[in-house]
Amino acid sequence: MAVRIATFNAENLFRRPQVFGMTDHKERQEVLEDYAELVSLLEKESYAADEDRIAELIRKHGIYKGDKDSTRQFVVNETRGQHTLFNPRPERNSTAIDIKAKGRAAWTGWVELVRDNLDWAAVHNTGRVVAEVDADVLLTVEVEDRLTLERFNTQVLGKALGRRPYPYSMLIDGNDPRGIDIGILSRHPITTVRSHVFDTNPARADRRLFSRDCPEFEVELDDTPLVVLGNHLKSKADDNPDLRLAQAKRVAEIYRAAQERTPHVVVAGDLNDNPDSEAIAVLRDTDLRDVMDHPAYRGKFSGTHGTCKNEGDKIDYLMLPPPMWPKVQQVGLETRGISAKGIDHFDTVKTRADAASDHAALYADLDL
Repeated sequence: MAVRIATFNAENLFRRPQVFGMTDHKERQEVLEDYAELVSLLEKESYAADEDRIAELIRKHGIYKGDKDSTRQFVVNETRGQHTLFNPRPERNSTAIDIKAKGRAAWTGWVELVRDNLDWAAVHNTGRVVAEVDADVLLTVEVEDRLTLERFNTQVLGKALGRRPYPYSMLIDGNDPRGIDIGILSRHPITTVRSHVFDTNPARADRRLFSRDCPEFEVELDDTPLVVLGNHLKSKADDNPDLRLAQAKRVAEIYRAAQERTPHVVVAGDLNDNPDSEAIAVLRDTDLRDVMDHPAYRGKFSGTHGTCKNEGDKIDYLMLPPPMWPKVQQVGLETRGISAKGIDHFDTVKTRADAASDHAALYADLDL
């Protein structure tokens, strides 16, 4: 049975945090770090030692200005009728902030990155990548939710591009507060889904291990099911290689357990680390091999992200077990959705803003 399996970090399909559209990398990184810090501070039992820093972050990013200000990159959402986190001081035109809540239990709400609709050109180009790859089973990374995935499937792939929509789509919301999740599109029935959102960090039993999730998607392929382990490991923004390594170790455990159910197990997705890293070594030690190392891959790029020029740009993987390795017929990398210099791209990709993603789609054809 011929089957094409692919992975693609689509960087959201319709709406994504505004901060990701910032062209200044240093400024973008600062916003994301401040956002992560505020989220972390607000999870504390007591705010006594951190009131000044919480107030500083709220003031710095204009959260106190209310809905009229469109420049804010993140906001504090609160439920009506409950205690509030902060109040601006009553003085006219004052930017001083009073933190009313004394700790996490004293208010109900959360911090959320402000989202904006993606430009149609970017969504269209994302669709072009997916349509050109035309995988039978496609792991999708950085997708908002299942309904978004299904709308993309029917409205963009189906109606706008005139391609055959996937009959099966699935996504389970993960742990990322930005709402970027891992989904799957399939031309074969998805029979079982197992989530690992509740796995805990060995180093911190009170914390979730996976930044997003490591869902196990079981797909019906004739007599032998295919299990795809979807991944989006800890990013290098606000880097934590120890956490990424712990995640990789758990993925290796999940992989070994899945092998007891079927010999066809694929570890796929954005692993956010290079081939010579400890995290990837842990997965290779299980007997998994990445398809870009297969003789069937004859592409000119050794990376999958950014310029794709070298292994320093390699962070997306399709990793196969020994029973699947000799069944690989072809391996490819679809880079035309990327706007980076030195990459031939679609004629509709003109700038970074309308690029499909800064990741390539990686795929392999197998005779299963």
